[in-house]
Amino acid sequence: MKNMIVLGIESTCDETACSIVRNGREVLSNVISSQTDLHNQFGGVFPELACRRHIDALIPVIKKAMDDASVLPSEIDLIAAAKGPGLIGALLIGLNAAKSLSYAWNIPFIGVNHVEAHLYAAMMPLETPPLPALGLVVSGGHTFIVKMDAIGSYRMIGSTQDDAIGEAFDKVATLLGLPYPGGPEIEALAKKGDPTRFSFKPGRVKNQPWDFSFSGLKTNVLYTIKGQSAAKDAPLIISEKEKADVAASFQETALRDVVSKTIESAKLNDCKAIYCGGGVSNNQRLRDLFSELNCPLPVFYPARKMTIDNAAMIAGLGYHCYIRENKADGLDLEPMTRIPLGS
Repeated sequence: MKNMIVLGIESTCDETACSIVRNGREVLSNVISSQTDLHNQFGGVFPELACRRHIDALIPVIKKAMDDASVLPSEIDLIAAAKGPGLIGALLIGLNAAKSLSYAWNIPFIGVNHVEAHLYAAMMPLETPPLPALGLVVSGGHTFIVKMDAIGSYRMIGSTQDDAIGEAFDKVATLLGLPYPGGPEIEALAKKGDPTRFSFKPGRVKNQPWDFSFSGLKTNVLYTIKGQSAAKDAPLIISEKEKADVAASFQETALRDVVSKTIESAKLNDCKAIYCGGGVSNNQRLRDLFSELNCPLPVFYPARKMTIDNAAMIAGLGYHCYIRENKADGLDLEPMTRIPLGS
């Protein structure tokens, strides 16, 4: 369909978002209501409070997205919403809102894999994305690399066995006494530190060379800053200067592991490009490492506002899902806290 306008809704975790996108690529509006102020006192997302905020924010966010795009309900051709993975309560709120609008406005509805949308966000500006490619998702909830033969066609190569990398950043930030969200705080502090000061080592997964593990690295940081076998709430035994060195050393170890595995996997799988998505793809050190490690392929990232959870990527991917399947989802579609990529 030419000139297809899609309304997208995102509510998988702690961002309430709505976007209007034309033909899968042209973003007419992209409204995001963040909950950082609500959750930073807990050092992470408090699911029940996140759901309550979604309820309050969703209708105003949808209205603003439509106003910003100057779009009426009669001009919308498709409604797309994240169906998973994510927090079950948060997913239900966004998904049910999308179904309600679909029913009330008599507009087709489709559910979208939130994680797949993070990869699509990096492809979205490209009229003809180079394929096959390697996809890397690095966020607070996910860390994995996949072979991408086409939009919707993926083969898992490696994933995290424990924490996602963004979660590891948040936990190390908490250990260092930094506020939530921890990723930007670690990145800022790392600029003042020496990344070679502490010899942290990345996790290794037996017989799975492309998988990731960050729990051992996180424990190594804990014992370095609070003493061997120390509890998480033990006092720091390092100076302020050493805190910056720890942040830099941790960041360098975690990101270098991710980038090196991504580059090698792309070479072995005859890829033409690498697409990075998720909040950690906004980290400048990660981007610099692709150059420093002599990545032979072009690396594509989302626009800065689309590295975090947003609805433009949901609407954009929803367009392709609808065109590919040539049918809408039923209003009985259920949310999924876990969902295989491409499903």
